[in-house]
Amino acid sequence: MPTLPWTTPNPPSPSTTHAYVMASRFEVRSLKDVPRFFLKSLAAWRQVRTAPGALGASLVARPLRRTFLTLSAWEDRDALYAYARAEPHRSIMTGLRSTMRDSTFTFWEAPVEQLPISWDDAHRRLDAAQTSS
Repeated sequence: MPTLPWTTPNPPSPSTTHAYVMASRFEVRSLKDVPRFFLKSLAAWRQVRTAPGALGASLVARPLRRTFLTLSAWEDRDALYAYARAEPHRSIMTGLRSTMRDSTFTFWEAPVEQLPISWDDAHRRLDAAQTSS
């Protein structure tokens, strides 16, 4: 299971007490879609490492399960949405839509002292989000 460990692109500013956290799970339709999704996810990873307001991020690839997971923390919701709308992320997500079988997202706030967020916490929240949808 390839994992890109938690990286901290930007330290929180002194006035930032809480991080806006997002976890996501993506499942592609077939194994033939895995290499393309993986390569595109690396481009998004490079982008998050320089994104304003990014406090931390990690990725997990489970290629044989056709599943990819992301976990990121941001100074606020606006920083996350600015990243999502910026290139190359915007084009990547648009271009990969046809390969997607399923996706789950969950968002919450956490004190910056709790960074990095644990994958156990993210998995629990993703499972709960998937069950409720």
